[in-house]
Amino acid sequence: MDNSIALFGTSADPPTIGHKKILQELSKIYAFTISYVSNNPNKKHKENISIRSHLLKILIEDLDNPKILFNQRVSSKWAIESIKKCKKIYEFNNLDFVIGSDLIKDIFCWKNFDKIIKEVSFLVIIREGHPIESSTLKMLETYKVKFKISKIKIPNISSSKFRLDSNYSNLPKSLIDIVKKNNLYLST
Repeated sequence: MDNSIALFGTSADPPTIGHKKILQELSKIYAFTISYVSNNPNKKHKENISIRSHLLKILIEDLDNPKILFNQRVSSKWAIESIKKCKKIYEFNNLDFVIGSDLIKDIFCWKNFDKIIKEVSFLVIIREGHPIESSTLKMLETYKVKFKISKIKIPNISSSKFRLDSNYSNLPKSLIDIVKKNNLYLST
C-alpha cells in the first residue's frame, strides 16, 4: 500500500486522541495521508468548520510527520467532491477513503454513491462497539465496493463522547489549552 494515498475526512468536532492515533497509524501504511475537516450533512456540529479545521491543522502540525498532510481545500460535505479535488490536486489515482465502521453502512445513501465506488477503495477502521454487520458486508459485496478492514486499533473515544463529558485527557495535548482558553465545547 505504500504507493497509495489515504484520504481521511472527519468532522473533528473536536479532534481527539482517536483522530491522532488514526493519523499516526495511517502514516505507517500509506505514502501520504491527506486529512481535512468537513461538514457531515447528517450531523449537527458543535463548533463551526473554521474552528474544527484549525484544531485539526494544529494536531497535524504537532505530529510533525511529512507523510501526514492537512489540506482543507479538498473539503466538501459530499465525499465525491472531496475525492475529485484530492485527485486533481495530487494527480494520484490510487486513493483509499478512510471511514469508521460506525459510518460504513451509510455509504449506500451517499450522494453519487455509484461514482464514489468507482473512484476509491474504502479502508474501514473498526470502532469499538460498532462491528460491521453481516448485512452491510453483503451489501458491500453486492455493489462490488472495494474495501479493506483495517487492523488499526484506536482508543474507545469519540468527539461526541468528549462533548458529553469534556474529559480533556481525550484531547491531544496540543489542543487542550486552545480549547480551554477559547471556551470551546462548553455545555449549552
